Amino acid sequence: MNNSYKRKKSGLFALLLFMGIGLSLFFSCTKGSDDFLYKGDMLPVTIKGFNGGKESMEVKLDTVRFKSPIPTGRFDFSEAYLFPEHKNTVKLVVTEQNTGKIILERELKKEEGPATISFFYMNDKVSDMPEVPAVEEGKLKLIYMFKPTVTKYTEPVDIVLGKYFWTPKVFEEIDRIKDVKPYEFTKPITISTFSTVGQQYNGQPTLVSFVAYIYKAGTNELYTEGTAYSWHATSSTAPKPASSVASSKLYVFNEGIQDNSMRFFKELEL
Repeated sequence: MNNSYKRKKSGLFALLLFMGIGLSLFFSCTKGSDDFLYKGDMLPVTIKGFNGGKESMEVKLDTVRFKSPIPTGRFDFSEAYLFPEHKNTVKLVVTEQNTGKIILERELKKEEGPATISFFYMNDKVSDMPEVPAVEEGKLKLIYMFKPTVTKYTEPVDIVLGKYFWTPKVFEEIDRIKDVKPYEFTKPITISTFSTVGQQYNGQPTLVSFVAYIYKAGTNELYTEGTAYSWHATSSTAPKPASSVASSKLYVFNEGIQDNSMRFFKELEL
């Protein structure tokens, strides 16, 4: 019994000694020295928008590269940046992947917290990506960018929303977005939803189409007036949603020609 007791006592002493040494090492690493503690903060960074260029883009936070390049078209990526000790800002740089051309630069500050950078890139221009308004019952909300890629038209236009009555071939304006500059986003416009089914004009049943015409700014004259391009009453229309269902849309659209008649094609819909 005495030998067994001595062995147990000896084992207990060794265990306590080992634990004491371990605790001593732990406190020696933490007391009076922060070498083993990291003080940096994690900064979530989201970058999103639309790349209308021909090149993919690269994103860097200082020397740290985003894992995925920005493709052409819509994009939405998130990464996290770990601030080194004593550093409070980081430079975000977006460049074309193949040419190295700088597209966007932004300084991000640690104290401002999670960062979201949203931009629209097209025709070598960077602009803010508009926020599409919330859908509202009984309302149509629209934002446009008009790209006159065929006519190269440079003057402001009005985008005119309305109804086209097939009988007796009459256009009735509802509202218009005035002084729209090519390659720039319009402010949102809001109109009420309406039905195109079972309609009449002067008591006569007729088909009705929701159309968006493009006039020379401040006039009721089509912007193609005086050119070789003709205009179709229901096919030569800017993109638009269904008229009877509440929605909120952003459209980027350009020109196209069909049998010398002007057409418009969606490049982006949000």
